[in-house]
Amino acid sequence: MTKQTKIRSEITGTVWKILVQAGDTLQADDTLMVLESMKMEIPVIAPEAGRVIELFIAEGAPVREGQDIALFEEE
Repeated sequence: MTKQTKIRSEITGTVWKILVQAGDTLQADDTLMVLESMKMEIPVIAPEAGRVIELFIAEGAPVREGQDIALFEEE
């Protein structure tokens, strides 16, 4: 049985680069995107192997800590 998980931003900052798109299959610890805060780059990592269902943000968009940024389906 699959489990859907909302991935949340751990920081307040900006979406610097998105490395995946909806439908992509990832392994545990693959990077979905990179956030930028105070000139530091923070990767957003896949929690488990699975598939990206939806992205809720776009490159260059501001994000706040705790904001939902992606929907992920674990295998």
